[in-house]
Amino acid sequence: MNRKEAVVAGETPRRIIAALEVSLDGLIEGPNGGVDWIGSWEDSFDLVPEIDTLVLGGGTYPGYEQYWLAILADPEGAQPLTGKVPSKAEVEYARFADKTPHVVLSRTLDTVVWKTTRIVREVADIRALKQQPGKDIHAVGGASLVSTLMNEGLADQLRLTVHPVVLGKGKALFTDVDRRYGLELLEARRLAGGRVSLTYNVP
Repeated sequence: MNRKEAVVAGETPRRIIAALEVSLDGLIEGPNGGVDWIGSWEDSFDLVPEIDTLVLGGGTYPGYEQYWLAILADPEGAQPLTGKVPSKAEVEYARFADKTPHVVLSRTLDTVVWKTTRIVREVADIRALKQQPGKDIHAVGGASLVSTLMNEGLADQLRLTVHPVVLGKGKALFTDVDRRYGLELLEARRLAGGRVSLTYNVP
């Protein structure tokens, strides 16, 4: 039995994998929330085969929902948020997300549109989710969510796609995170366009 089979069978705890796009200077957004430097939101982390649940923060979710629902509604048209036609990989991810449960951790967000999404109010709800049988969980973002998961000991792995851009100003990936030592580098891999994929286990 491999790890994925063991997780589904309940013999190995599910992991929460925080996977994000980040600039060379450690930012996930430029000034005024700009993310035009990312280019494509396809799964650069190779996560889809490993996960069956997505977790987001209340600040990130509305834009996430808008983006992927727009692709589902018109997979061949230019998207309102980017002005670009989605890539084949983005369309595939949108279809995956449309049938995958989403959990939003927020004390302020009251409503969602996507039928696969529910809102929870407490970190304890995420802890309980992690104890349920299933595949791993993708923590999509944003920065506050990832920081909370790390401080609560719930983030098991970081997967970062580092872009060859220095933004100078913007939103940092890690905000108010307790100092952490001994992250284990599992993989460093070159991607197209000068990007680098980094995978760390979080102790």
